[in-house]
Amino acid sequence: MILRAATIQDAPALAALYGHHVIEGVGTFEETPPSPEQMEARRAAVVVHGLPWLVAELNGRMLGFAYAGPFRMRSAYRHTVEDSVYIAPDVQRTGVGRTLLAAVIARCEAMGLRQMVAVIGDSGNASSIGLHAALGFEAAGVGPGLGYKQGRWLDVVWMVRPLNGGTASLPTGPGLDLG
Repeated sequence: MILRAATIQDAPALAALYGHHVIEGVGTFEETPPSPEQMEARRAAVVVHGLPWLVAELNGRMLGFAYAGPFRMRSAYRHTVEDSVYIAPDVQRTGVGRTLLAAVIARCEAMGLRQMVAVIGDSGNASSIGLHAALGFEAAGVGPGLGYKQGRWLDVVWMVRPLNGGTASLPTGPGLDLG
C-alpha cells in the first residue's frame, strides 16, 4: 500500500468511495453523493491552505482517503483543523484508516497546527470512535439527535486531539490563512 497526495485525477475514485458512505452509511450526514467535479472542488478547497488530502492505494485501487480541512473559516480557528477519513468497505479494520489518519496528523503537526477535531456521525460508529481514540483523540462531547438520516435520528460525536502541545502554550506560527 502506498500513501500519496490526492490529485485532480482521483476525483472519480474519491466520489465513488465517498458516495458509498453517503448512500450506505451514517458517518456522513450527506444524503446525495457528490459528483467527481464536486469532490475535486472540495479537494482543491483543502489543498489551497497547504493541508493534506491523502489517498491509500494498492495496485492502482484506492483503498481510502483522509484529509484535514479548516475547522471553521473565522480567523480565531486558524490553528485548528477537522479530519475526515473514509475507507473502502472491504478493507475496513485492516489498518488503512489508521495509516492514513496518522499521516494526516503528522503533516498537520509539521505545519505547526495546534488542534485537530473529529466530528463523527452516529454515536454508534464504534470503528471511527475507536480509530480516533487509538490515535490520541479524546471525547469532547455528543450532540444528541442532530441529524436525521436513513429513518433515524443520529448523534454527532466530537473528539479532539492536541497537536504540538495543543493549548499548553502559545502558537508558534501564523496558522492557516483563512482570509
